[in-house]
Amino acid sequence: MPKLSAGIVLFRRRQAGVEVFLVHPGGPFWKNKDNGAWSIPKGEYAAGEDPLSAARREFEEETGFACPKGDPVPLGELKQPGGKVVAAFALEGDCAAEEIRSNSFELEWPPKSGKTKQFPEVDRAGWFALPEARKKLLAGQQGFLDQLAELMG
Repeated sequence: MPKLSAGIVLFRRRQAGVEVFLVHPGGPFWKNKDNGAWSIPKGEYAAGEDPLSAARREFEEETGFACPKGDPVPLGELKQPGGKVVAAFALEGDCAAEEIRSNSFELEWPPKSGKTKQFPEVDRAGWFALPEARKKLLAGQQGFLDQLAELMG
């Protein structure tokens, strides 16, 4: 059974076009990575759990913001290169990207040092126009931008 993950593709309309909200993973592995490293706010859920409920919960855990109200539109599922299946939901809303407060995780760092350090699950967030978002987003999630663009006409 593949791991399951669900997330929110938060978007807002601006004069220049649609922008999407993306998060950058925290921790030493992602520290100096930018293009191709960002993600939608998402996280794992158990089989039998409602993916939309999980997506809303994970949005809050990764950003510190309550998931915006509204009627999310399912964007389908994408199988990631590692085998995980991600379900995403488009939701129109807004938030102050610079004010995120992510939950954290523990990691042995440096490797084999026997010392553990705390790292934020997400170290920054931003709003990106669709062409820029396509550069920033992990390759396995880019299909969600296609779905959003189609939805927006």
